[in-house]
Amino acid sequence: MNTIALLVDGLRVEVPEGATVAAAVARSGHAFRRSSGGEPRAPLCGMGACFECRVSIDHVPHLRACMVLARPGMRVETQQ
Repeated sequence: MNTIALLVDGLRVEVPEGATVAAAVARSGHAFRRSSGGEPRAPLCGMGACFECRVSIDHVPHLRACMVLARPGMRVETQQ
């Protein structure tokens, strides 16, 4: 199985080819975003309906990580 590397909040993360950005963020151990009370949030549906996995990818904000395939060299920023 081939892997690719991308950056999640500056941390190098490797995932299998064909994995989503959501998988890379989950592998990084970072929260996708935080609630207004500060609690970590993560994907709920995994199919783009809940918007809980929103991240910035290569400076484009509010993308649903579960709907984007990871590419080598991507820069992903969560809403820590």
